[in-house]
Order: sequence, then C-alpha cells, then structure tokens
Amino acid sequence: QFLKQLGIHPDWQFVDVYGMEPELLSMVPRPVCAVLLLFPITEKYETFRTEEEERIKAKGQDVKSSVYFMKQTINNACGTIGLIHAIANNRDKINFETNSSLKKFLEDSLSMTPEERAKYLETYEAIRVTHESSAHEGQTEAPSIDEKVDLHFIALVNVGGHLYELDGRKPFPINHGETSDDSFLEDAIEVCKKFMERDPEELRFNAIALSAA
Repeated sequence: QFLKQLGIHPDWQFVDVYGMEPELLSMVPRPVCAVLLLFPITEKYETFRTEEEERIKAKGQDVKSSVYFMKQTINNACGTIGLIHAIANNRDKINFETNSSLKKFLEDSLSMTPEERAKYLETYEAIRVTHESSAHEGQTEAPSIDEKVDLHFIALVNVGGHLYELDGRKPFPINHGETSDDSFLEDAIEVCKKFMERDPEELRFNAIALSAA
C-alpha cells in the first residue's frame, strides 16, 4: 500500500491496464487522473529521445508553468518519481492525510526548480524509506520493478487540458497535445502505443492508471 504509506486517502488507486483495446480500457474505473508507463530503455528509444530533445529545443513547445516536473538523480527511483509526478499534478483532486510525507514534500518543493526538487528528494528520508520498504514487500502498487535498471517509468498527466509526459531523465516535460478529463485515458494510451510502435520487438510494456476508487 505505497499510496497509503505516503498519506494519501484511498479515494484513488492504481489499477492495471490489461490492454490497449477499447473493451479492455472500458474495464478501467473512471475518472483516471494519471497513467504510469513502464517500458524498456533500448538503443532505439535512446536514439529517439535524443532526436526528440533536439527537435523540441529547435522548435520550442508550450508547457504551462503549473506543470510540476522534477529531474531524476537517484538511480532506480523512476517509479517513485513517476508516482510523485502523477500525484503532484493532481494535488487538487487528491485528499492527503494531515501528516502525509508526500503532501509535505510537495508543499516544500513547489517553488523549486526541477533540479532542486531532485536534490531535495535525495535528502527526503520519509519518501525514500517508504519506497524501499514497499520494494522489499514486492507489492504491485509499489513500482518495485525499479531494481531492473533497463526498465523505466514515466507519468502521463492532464494539466490545463494538455497531455504531458513527465520523465525525470528528460530535460523538460513533453507536451503531447490537447486532452480532456473524459478522453484522458484513451489519449494517454495513444502515447503509450507510440512507445510500443518504436520498439516492435519488445514486449516489456506495462501501463497502470491512477483511477477513482
């Protein structure tokens, strides 16, 4: 119960997305406020990532200042950072317990830069300890798959009607275009499909949705 340990009310829960087809997506409880994608870091992906970064730096993109984004400096912490990205960008919808360690982390780090947030997480024992104890229990809610370094988590969120990909290995959020609360899951899954299409030989893809309980 990773979310519970971080002091988040059980109004929202992580659920598995069993497939990308409409009938399987219809099984996911709505509303969905974030999707975490687990995928393999391959040579093809790294080539794409470099090209994407150069393209965006040349052309620019629109990123709302309200998007909460942080860099990843802790090895194997992509599951934790994916989770922070998912919760931080939905903090208006999520009920925190009064003594929530994650709520305090978000309040403290709101005015920081993405790099400062990463440094702060390095020193922030409460979240690290929670993450490590969950990883040892090996529960599905805790992205304990962090130990396999060639697999990586990213978060997809809707901020102000735009779908953002948040990946602490990238220099900035990626704006994937317009979305809405109603179409968010389908729109996020379309982004996930692009990851899969870039690496057709790979099977190690897994999506989980942060859904209303």
